[in-house]
Amino acid sequence: MKVIRGCILTFLLLTVAVAQDKADLSMIHRIKAEAFQNSKIMEHVFFLTDVHGPRLTNSPGYRSSGEWSVKRLAEYGLVNARLEKWGPFGRGWSHSRFSAHMLEPQYSTLIGFPLAWSPGTEGPVTAEVVHAVMRTEEDLNRHKGKLQGKIVMIDPPRSLEMVTAAPGRRLSETELQALWMAPDPSPRRPMAGPPMLGPMPPTPSPAPQMQDFRKLTARRNQFLKDEGVVAVLTTGYRGDGGTVFATSGGSRDAKEPTPPPMAAIAGEHYNRIVRLLENKVPVRVELDIRAAFHDETLDSFNVIAEIPGHSKKDEVVILGAHLDSWHAATGATDNASGCAVVIEAVRILQALEVKMDRTVRVALWGGEEQGLLGSRAYVRDTFADPDTMQLKPAHAQVAAYYNYDNGGGKIRGIYLQNNDMLRETFEAWMAPFKDLGASTVTIRNTSGTDHLAFDAVGLPGFQFIQDPLEYSTRTHHSNMDVYDRIQPGDLMQSAVIMASFAYHTATRRDLLPRKPLPKPRVRPQEKKAASPAS
Repeated sequence: MKVIRGCILTFLLLTVAVAQDKADLSMIHRIKAEAFQNSKIMEHVFFLTDVHGPRLTNSPGYRSSGEWSVKRLAEYGLVNARLEKWGPFGRGWSHSRFSAHMLEPQYSTLIGFPLAWSPGTEGPVTAEVVHAVMRTEEDLNRHKGKLQGKIVMIDPPRSLEMVTAAPGRRLSETELQALWMAPDPSPRRPMAGPPMLGPMPPTPSPAPQMQDFRKLTARRNQFLKDEGVVAVLTTGYRGDGGTVFATSGGSRDAKEPTPPPMAAIAGEHYNRIVRLLENKVPVRVELDIRAAFHDETLDSFNVIAEIPGHSKKDEVVILGAHLDSWHAATGATDNASGCAVVIEAVRILQALEVKMDRTVRVALWGGEEQGLLGSRAYVRDTFADPDTMQLKPAHAQVAAYYNYDNGGGKIRGIYLQNNDMLRETFEAWMAPFKDLGASTVTIRNTSGTDHLAFDAVGLPGFQFIQDPLEYSTRTHHSNMDVYDRIQPGDLMQSAVIMASFAYHTATRRDLLPRKPLPKPRVRPQEKKAASPAS
């Protein structure tokens, strides 16, 4: 009899578990109808890009985009919509003019833009150009005393190969199948080599290497300033056909050396000047850069708003994307697209007057481009400090965090972040969207964006798999990251899936299962000994 009762209990528990993870097809039908027939998503993109972009953290554009987001979310009926302060971040920066021209030996307009946190020229300046590659400390010593009054090109020329593949693409079934497979568990050998000076890496580097890079960059900037350099030209880290990929040249920390005015120019134009100089043909360039540092506040903010829950209102489902961008364009695919998807997802739920057990919270982050700073500050202040892993009460009330930040491509699946316990749940929730191209649920981790702040303290944080489109080839941190590169249908599909996952998580009987808590990153004695500056 005991065996029979045990079997019945097990059967009932399994039945409840399956039932709570079954997709609500009626609700999905309503979500699709609202998203596809009454979409406002490109309106969100328009305001975030054409009106308020670019949105470099702590710049005027960032502030105005945050205020617009708060107003829009409040209009949709979300409560507690606000700019929530975190910091310190450092000074803001913006530019309001850029022109670059080669005057000799022949006239040519130069395509480019200034690098963030470098000053303006205080009016047009004209100077002779020299090519002085600066990648190591030895390079600085070699050029000492030779650069005063010059415009200095600090990068080697780049090899620009003929483009033989389409710049935009979608993930093939073969690629999705490979992504579905678990990764090779064998350890990889770390790459060795001395730190190099050059453009800021396009993706976050491991902490020690990044610290070395910053030290060398600060040393180079001080050297260029001390040498009396008029301005600096770089070629960015990739790009051709007039597309320039580059980010910052100076530092948001006012205590760090401020370099001379710095600008990145198109690879084709950069290479032409290098060839002229190598053949002993003098080159003169005129630059006119107007830039400003903003020291009104060193703190920054995230945008936060909520749809209140009902029976479990203290538990939260968080939908997030980063609001900040770089400054070369208007930050469309990185990441107005993600903010638009999040805003549209909650608009859909509000339009349907959905009653959910848990609170659904919107979080649009600042400082992502400088190292996930806004989301990390929020998680540390609200849920737990990853250094100590001392949990706050709200840590137990997070159902899930869903992030959108890999360009503007449609959702093709989701990363489990090594949480096998969620495979069947996410497969059930993703199944209704197979005809929209989304079906892959992979055990793999993905990095580089704000879900990592949640995962670092043991919270269930996830990033969706997205079609790459032109993200790496044309838009990511480039002067072409504009409204026209957005594919409206892709964002509409993504908003449907984001809204559906939010709904199912907010109405699920139980919180999603979690991985074991990670260990503290810093031992208590190390935390006590560390100074605030460290």
